[in-house]
Amino acid sequence: MSLQASTHCVATHSGTAPDRQAVCVLGATGSIGESTLKVLALHPDRYRLHAVSGFSRLERLAEICQQFRPARVVVPTRKIDEFRRCLANRGLLGNDQPELLEGDAGLVSIAEDPTVQSVMAAIVGAAGLLPTLAAVRAGKRVLLANKESLVMAGSLFMQEVSRSGAVLLPVDSEHNAIFQCLPERYVAHGQARTQTGLERAKTLGVERILLTASGGPFRCTRAEDLHTVTPAQACKHPNWSMGQKISIDSATLMNKGLELIEACHLFDLPESAITVVVHPESIIHSLVQYSDGSTLAQLGNPDMCTPIAHALAWPERIAAGVSPLDLFQIGSLHFEIPDTTRFPCLSLARQAMQQGGSAPALANAANEIAVASFLKQQIGFMQIPQMIDAVLQAVEIVKPESIAHILEQDVRARTFAQHWLQKHKAP
Repeated sequence: MSLQASTHCVATHSGTAPDRQAVCVLGATGSIGESTLKVLALHPDRYRLHAVSGFSRLERLAEICQQFRPARVVVPTRKIDEFRRCLANRGLLGNDQPELLEGDAGLVSIAEDPTVQSVMAAIVGAAGLLPTLAAVRAGKRVLLANKESLVMAGSLFMQEVSRSGAVLLPVDSEHNAIFQCLPERYVAHGQARTQTGLERAKTLGVERILLTASGGPFRCTRAEDLHTVTPAQACKHPNWSMGQKISIDSATLMNKGLELIEACHLFDLPESAITVVVHPESIIHSLVQYSDGSTLAQLGNPDMCTPIAHALAWPERIAAGVSPLDLFQIGSLHFEIPDTTRFPCLSLARQAMQQGGSAPALANAANEIAVASFLKQQIGFMQIPQMIDAVLQAVEIVKPESIAHILEQDVRARTFAQHWLQKHKAP
């Protein structure tokens, strides 16, 4: 992972301080985007919002434009006229309106905008791959919340990071915690890598990464009862406030499987070097074990503003608007082995990482179709892993040679998943 600090300043619009960092937020109306805006609002002297994108919550996006006055905004092509009306309803007319861009081309444009220094990649799912990759290729400071970029593109994505000199900083609370607990020399801040991750780990005494998982809302639910859970129940995470897709992934433990794959690529380690630990309180966000018997952990209240603030300001620290941890109130912490019999998605994700090639991309595509189908009540909760398993067994696993090749595999997986859905969906 290339982590060289950016030392140049770029010109800003008139009337703004020249040293304020220009930020682009991809997925501004989602849960990560909203948390990012909270942190930006705390530090108007350090950051300014230059560009944003939104998908469905257009009224909220217009409100963001009114509050932060970004120069550029991206919405889906079919919704651009509707969004213009949302802006007009808030008095944003003529020169007061931001530049409006459309669709995938617009996302790429704001991600590689030469004015922008930092890009928050918070679009959920495969849709975030191309704009995130555009930000990397442009050498930006990329705050990575779109885990699917690494799940799908893995090695090719990291090669682009090394080639461009982009600054890649993990925002997922678990990966951000691991980043903080690893030795500074391990993450190689902009230095050329002469060793593999395992070689660096051995040199620096890193034994194992412990990736924590809350266990989700059904951690204590009996296996036979999982077949009848509803989308509303699955979206009620006990600790975190997240969007529907990520909430369902957390309930199936697929989110942890995707994070395992992401960690392998971020830290250049095989899946065998990463152990998933269920930690219901979500206070320890992940740990790193060392050869001298030490285990370092990063702790904090479960609030995404903390890792976002860390990534925005790294290597400095800034206020995140999050209450400090009160260990006396917490009292005790608990740890469990994940139950992969009740939650087979975790094993399926690890299996995909072991298989390599296009397998993680296939698993991700199948999961996206499965989750969307479950939210529409077309399939049951326990049919989500069944669809993923069916895709991994039926679609040929290849070694992707390009991003275009990966996207082809993504389409193949989705096509098969849709066929599977037609045979198995509820009447």
